[in-house]
Amino acid sequence: MKVLHLITGLEVGGAEMMLLNLLRQPSFARETSRVISLTSLGAIGPRILDIGIDVIALGMEPGKPQTRGLKHLIRLIREDPPDLIQSWMYHADLLGAMATLGCGNIPIIWGIHHTLDGEVPVQKSTMRVIKLNALLSRWIPKIIVCCAESARTAHLRAGYYPSKLNVIPNGIDINEFSPDPVAYEALRTELGLDQSTPLIGLFARFHPQKDHRTFIQAAGILRKAIPEVHYVLAGAGVLPENHELMNWIHEADIQDSTHLLGLRLDMPRLLSAVDIAGLSSAFGEALPLSVAEAMACGVPCVVTDIGDSALLVGNTGKTVPPRSPEALAKAWLEILTLSKESKTALGRQARAKIALEYNIQRATERYLSLYQSIVVSGDNHGK
Repeated sequence: MKVLHLITGLEVGGAEMMLLNLLRQPSFARETSRVISLTSLGAIGPRILDIGIDVIALGMEPGKPQTRGLKHLIRLIREDPPDLIQSWMYHADLLGAMATLGCGNIPIIWGIHHTLDGEVPVQKSTMRVIKLNALLSRWIPKIIVCCAESARTAHLRAGYYPSKLNVIPNGIDINEFSPDPVAYEALRTELGLDQSTPLIGLFARFHPQKDHRTFIQAAGILRKAIPEVHYVLAGAGVLPENHELMNWIHEADIQDSTHLLGLRLDMPRLLSAVDIAGLSSAFGEALPLSVAEAMACGVPCVVTDIGDSALLVGNTGKTVPPRSPEALAKAWLEILTLSKESKTALGRQARAKIALEYNIQRATERYLSLYQSIVVSGDNHGK
């Protein structure tokens, strides 16, 4: 069975990392022919190439589908027709739908990795794509896979065809993401800190969705109670050269206890080294991979109640309202002041939950079963 994965882009993000995680699974990789990015190879494209899977970048301008790019996509599909197309994210869903119509109606599965709560500042061009996809959803995709229940509910409200909406939660490789005591010591050495220094981490790109400002404000509040805590932030745009971020840090007076590491590829190591993993997102999350990865590393998490974050964390950490630095700081304080045994127990429960409910093997099996059911059922009208 040949599957073409069509994705809007391959910069670091939840959908992009989920695709990479799936392709790394031997059973999944054997079922996959290639990946096409509408835009660039980004940071994830080379990592997919490294595992021996062909990746093509069409070079479209982000957010602006072009006729030339669509024609190129149709030509590529006609040259090597897949049995099935899996698209990832809104623009790829739309371009994939148009391409299948031009290639003999090859069956397509859409992928949704976002929520649409009332506060999401969706660009007008993207909202037009979402509305068009909602109209097409009754006829074009065979199934629409949502990575979280909150994403399914949001797109049901947005007019997507109800019976097409399915949920396959994101999955984590619990072998790659696992507790690592060596990392705990090594990161403190790297940062020039005492081995007993408590660390709170936020691992997310710099974007309004992630609401770094609330995280920084909460850190300023916590500093008054536990001044020895340090904060580790990593992700695209999270650098000392980011003047807006640095202004917030100076306003909170935590410049001497905040470490901005930028985009890192050693996430299992960073996650294993913190005492608490934070998520301060204000909107738009579905099922945040960074939280699930931290939980797999045995780290308690404090998250804002956005998307499926509360469902994901459950009683293994704490959930607070978005845009409330006071609530975030209070939750951090409650975990940091637990006994060592209680914190270890929380981390153990977090890892067990990921292993049982959100592991990559389970997600892989569900995707492959879905693909097989569509191909075997004879829905491939173009073959």
